[in-house]
Amino acid sequence: MIEEIAPQLQRLSFGPVADGVNMYVIGDVLVDSGVSWSAAKLQLALAGRSVTGHAITHAHFDHQGASHFIAEALGIPVWCGEGDRAALESGDPTTVLPKPRGAAHRLARLLAGPAHPVSRALREGDEVGGFTVIESPGHTPGHIAFWRADDRALVLGDVLFNRNPVTLRRRLAEPFATFTWNPAVNRASARALAALGPELICFGHGAPLRDPDAFQRFVTGLPK
Repeated sequence: MIEEIAPQLQRLSFGPVADGVNMYVIGDVLVDSGVSWSAAKLQLALAGRSVTGHAITHAHFDHQGASHFIAEALGIPVWCGEGDRAALESGDPTTVLPKPRGAAHRLARLLAGPAHPVSRALREGDEVGGFTVIESPGHTPGHIAFWRADDRALVLGDVLFNRNPVTLRRRLAEPFATFTWNPAVNRASARALAALGPELICFGHGAPLRDPDAFQRFVTGLPK
């Protein structure tokens, strides 16, 4: 599915539910790539489009799974936050997880996409596809979000969910603790993003939210 949700902002999703795992195109840049087995569908969806770069919000398998394949197919550079660079370039996603071993690590290794070189580490204030990079660590050390002040559109990756990707329940929620590098830092990032006053919030999991009051209430209620 491809949905235009704002000018120069499209959402792509190929899962069994329409918004289980989301990717975006901002301007001419692909943001995230879903799981590895979405590579063929993603390449088909992008056929005929001008895509000049690929940015990754964070180095979890459901956001970088197809990144190597799509970057190779389209001949485009890959960018991410500095804190996730080593995970992407080594192909070892466990470096951005909270514990040194366990089921989450085994699953991450099993499902991760191939390693791929990062051409550029994105930093606070960089411009990508008409959006501004916002460093939003916590879910992973180098997590980044994308903000466009003109229409107050925010692509926030997994700082928050709007659908549980396992139970598929639709609601605002914090990301899974077992996959979150530092929950307290992630909540601070959520509060910083909410302070921008977004009016269109786009998630890695879940439908876009056009209710800024609901978003603000949820973030205000997060534990300190």
